[in-house]
Amino acid sequence: MQRKLRLFLPLLLLVSAAAVSARAQDGTTTPASGSAERKAIADALRPPVERELKQKVVFKIDHLKLKDGWAFLRGVPQRPDGGEVNYNSTPYRQRVKDGTFDDGIVALLRKRAGKWRVVKYVIGATDVPYVTWDKDYKAPSAIFN
Repeated sequence: MQRKLRLFLPLLLLVSAAAVSARAQDGTTTPASGSAERKAIADALRPPVERELKQKVVFKIDHLKLKDGWAFLRGVPQRPDGGEVNYNSTPYRQRVKDGTFDDGIVALLRKRAGKWRVVKYVIGATDVPYVTWDKDYKAPSAIFN
């Protein structure tokens, strides 16, 4: 077991170093779960999403990258207890019923004067709505990868 670990550990370090190096090369960062920056981004996105969905939400974040005052988030809105959002009283009701709805959210935010502000968000897309956001909003393309 120790021999396997001795062989595996250098490989793990090499892969980890490569991932850090790739991130360093594109200049992106990912705020740690529970960090103040991650919370500030989610807190900026929450009010418009809650208004639209007419209910309280939290975000299960699958992807969050920052660069040069821009943030791109991909995840899923959930109820605060971790349950699924009820879309029955939302503008998405018919799309859910028709099966043309994905429960994910993508969002682009920009930090100005020390505060995160939502530039654009899309809920339920069954395609890739952010494919042109780098050009449309002049955001760094590295945050979308």
